[in-house]
Amino acid sequence: MQYKAYGKTGDKVSVLGFGAMRFPKVKGRVDSAIFVEMLKHAFDRGINYVDTAATYLQGKSELAVGRALKGRRDKVFVATKNNYKGKSADEWQEYLDQSLVRLDTDYIDFYHLHALRWDVYRRQLGPGKPIEQFKKAREEGLIRHMCFSSHDKPEGIKKLIDTGVFDGMLVQYNLLDRRNEEAIAYAHEKGMGVAIMGPVGGGRLAAPSERVHDMVGGAWSTPEIALRFVLANPNVTLALSGMNTMKMVEENAATASREEPLSSEERQGVLEALGETQRLLDLYCTGCGYCMPCPNNVDIPGNFNLMNYFRVWGLEKYARERYKRMEKNKKRRWAEACVECGECEPKCPQNIPIRERLKETAAALGKSSSHRKT
Repeated sequence: MQYKAYGKTGDKVSVLGFGAMRFPKVKGRVDSAIFVEMLKHAFDRGINYVDTAATYLQGKSELAVGRALKGRRDKVFVATKNNYKGKSADEWQEYLDQSLVRLDTDYIDFYHLHALRWDVYRRQLGPGKPIEQFKKAREEGLIRHMCFSSHDKPEGIKKLIDTGVFDGMLVQYNLLDRRNEEAIAYAHEKGMGVAIMGPVGGGRLAAPSERVHDMVGGAWSTPEIALRFVLANPNVTLALSGMNTMKMVEENAATASREEPLSSEERQGVLEALGETQRLLDLYCTGCGYCMPCPNNVDIPGNFNLMNYFRVWGLEKYARERYKRMEKNKKRRWAEACVECGECEPKCPQNIPIRERLKETAAALGKSSSHRKT
């Protein structure tokens, strides 16, 4: 297992963290006991960072993490999150106290303000508000490091970094979504630790893709390449993986044990492939949304986005499964609901023949596609 310094904190964390967002299922039922054993096995494989949250599984995730930590607390870094978004310091503290009880610990190593946005920080959590309780908790030793997780736009994340309050952050970054790349570099330059959520694209890159697999020779799988891409970013401290089988723990631990996730030649090859992929994505649809709204509620950008996953990324199974979910969605309808009124086409800045492309999408992903058997 490889380890990195978490910003300026002085702590060295494993480059692979265990994301405890969901429990594995056995015969269709959630099994917390197996989850605890998986965590223990991960710790034995050198993973020393586990990430949970008060809201994960209605608090059951923190309880399971607490059980797995028995006898190992001094060897594992615990990260959890406070989802409180109000203005009361006392209520914010209650959330922290409840997490400490569930985790059965006296302190939390990396405590995150959960899903933080810049406008929320400024209006509700900023100076003189719960943020002061956050600082007090650190002074009292209840938490060691102040962090945040965020799904905000990159410019909002950079403003949170500029407050100078935080020791680290947790943001999304993967082959399919590189929007936060600049913000990640910015945080690293400021001396912050950077943890990554969704390194396999929220499960999208768990499915096989020849296009992704061909980016790096000799790889076992698409998820391996996705994880190696994230870990190869020098500004990333660690990547979280929501592992739900012992096999996944073993495979990911092996990937995180590579001294060099990608060679300079491999990384250059991946970046070149991503450049070509982005060119194709922009050619087919940039997702600007100018074609909307559709009078028949067809989600034109959403349909084309799935078609991009299918055609550009080679994620056929994922695209078809997501497309099927749109069948009964009245507000974001699938391509097969298009009545060819043509209102969308004059609005498209790329002059995409939208009606024709929607027919292609329906043929590739819908009821008439060749993968369906009658």
